[in-house]
Amino acid sequence: MKRFFKLLVLFVFILFIASLLLDVIFTTIISQSSERNKVENVLHSFGKKYDVVIMGTSRANNHFVTDLFEMKGLKSFNYGISGSHLFETSLLLKLMMANKFQIKNLILEADLSICNEKRDEGTTARFMPYIHTNSIIKEHYKHESDFKQLYYVPFYRYIKFDAKIGFREVYEVLSKKPTNTLYNKGYYPLISDKKGSMKNDISTLKVIRNKYYEEIKKLCKQNNINLIVVMTPMCKNTKGLDFFDKVKKQYPEINNFENTVTDDRYFASCGHLNNEGAIIYTNHIINTFFK
Repeated sequence: MKRFFKLLVLFVFILFIASLLLDVIFTTIISQSSERNKVENVLHSFGKKYDVVIMGTSRANNHFVTDLFEMKGLKSFNYGISGSHLFETSLLLKLMMANKFQIKNLILEADLSICNEKRDEGTTARFMPYIHTNSIIKEHYKHESDFKQLYYVPFYRYIKFDAKIGFREVYEVLSKKPTNTLYNKGYYPLISDKKGSMKNDISTLKVIRNKYYEEIKKLCKQNNINLIVVMTPMCKNTKGLDFFDKVKKQYPEINNFENTVTDDRYFASCGHLNNEGAIIYTNHIINTFFK
């Protein structure tokens, strides 16, 4: 029995050391990268100056054609992240401010994401390699139910988020494999001929007083950023389109441009414009706010 106990302690000790070593190796490698996604790009950038920054979910990433702003003489970048929520958008803006970004105008897409204060697991993974080295990230995740495991258990976060920051990501960072995330100044056009579903149901979504949206408004005010908050188009076959009116009622400052583009030929799926539709929508935004 005593021998078994000693072997068990030895095994646990070896497992702990191995986990700690792997944690250090993964963190060192992944945190060297700055071009594979928008989170690490912000973390490794300092003092950038923009006339227009776009933030939000895929409905920002796919809907704002950055080059059209540039053609108007407005230095721009689309920091929209597919799958993200306002939880991550708020954190990303905090990191921009900490890294001395100078932003004149922030266009924030906030419609469907206004309904929840949860984190997105895929986007969260991108912040995890920096949770020990960046106090802003640590503080933002501090009240999450699994914070202690993420912060104190070696290598746990790399196992939990293996799909995004596991062995494959380490290999691709080491091999300097490029991604298209930062192409087109952050804008990701949807140009496939194949359409996704052209029906949607948002009738069950509930508008809330979103604390991360409030954080974004506060950050903009503190840093003299002109905040432009918008809702973006959705196909006409969507059930519950009065949701956008409910958002406007809760937050009168949010501009409802949901019906700016309505023809199905301008959509890649019910919730996402194709490139042609995004050009129409972006030009509408430019003509409304940047004449």
